[in-house]
Amino acid sequence: MKKILTLILACLCALAFWGCKGSKPTLHIYVWSDYIAPESIEQFEEKFNCRVIVDTFDKNEALYAKIKGGAVGYDVLQPSSYMAKVMFDEKMIIPLDKSKLPNLKYVNPKYLKDSAIDKEMLYSVPYMICYACVAYDSNKVKDIPQSWSVFADSRFKGRMTLLDDIHETIGAALKYNGFELNSVDDAELAKAKETILNWRKNVAKFDAEAYKTGIATGEFVLVHGYSGDLAQVIAEKPHIKLMFPKEGMSISCDDWVIPQGAKNLDLAYEFINFMTSPEVAVQNMEFSQYDAVNWKARELMSDELKNMPTMNIPAEVLEKSEVIKDLGENNKKRYKLWDEVKL
Repeated sequence: MKKILTLILACLCALAFWGCKGSKPTLHIYVWSDYIAPESIEQFEEKFNCRVIVDTFDKNEALYAKIKGGAVGYDVLQPSSYMAKVMFDEKMIIPLDKSKLPNLKYVNPKYLKDSAIDKEMLYSVPYMICYACVAYDSNKVKDIPQSWSVFADSRFKGRMTLLDDIHETIGAALKYNGFELNSVDDAELAKAKETILNWRKNVAKFDAEAYKTGIATGEFVLVHGYSGDLAQVIAEKPHIKLMFPKEGMSISCDDWVIPQGAKNLDLAYEFINFMTSPEVAVQNMEFSQYDAVNWKARELMSDELKNMPTMNIPAEVLEKSEVIKDLGENNKKRYKLWDEVKL
């Protein structure tokens, strides 16, 4: 009996050994929702004989808090550029070895020169450009101004949402009042607070995720949201329309970064390089409706995508739009304001 038990145990140990030896490496990524085409993940898994586990967040502050709080196990993160800078300054992400990222040659040099925060791509690789704009149900919303002032319209009280994002909503209020998006002037922030409190009387809630479903189902008739997310809704619900406020909007870029302590470093580099290839970039443009920072991918876009409103924002609006920046110690002013308007 002892011999039999010993033989069984030996077989189980052998199976466990070979099972571990033959298991696929796993890449853990933490990204915005609805942002990566499922087929891109499948193609990467097949090409590199691995598994990809995707976790999602709905705002940069949630990503920052989770990683700052000690969450480990992620190999690739996707913060917006301003948050990537904060995380790099705090040594939460690593400098990149660009020799392992040959597809960086496809990153749009004009974007790097004119708009990027990390112009040398020292710690981040640009993925997609995002604008925060407005979507409305054209069957129910008529004769609205092309302006942030629409949130003061009591006709739509209880049927509108504002982004639950400190920089986006404060930024919108600042732009409405003719100030710079990244202003830290006390008087200008006070005016922005007054504006948001006025808007708050009419909005159902501050929200960073459910607005997509809400505008699609008719729960909400007008929402403040991210351009690609809203374009995804419009693809299914053409009566939903976009409005780009004449005062200007926020511009942000979401980047690929690698956190300190990444377990699968080589696979992380392969993933970022894979996502930066033109064919994969355009695949994700088609899926997400966002604008890739990839000059070659733009040449591969379908005519349908080229004609999407998010790819054709009026020049006069873009001229007044600004990139969200990290405000350093002055962020405290915004956090205080944000706490006060959300009480």
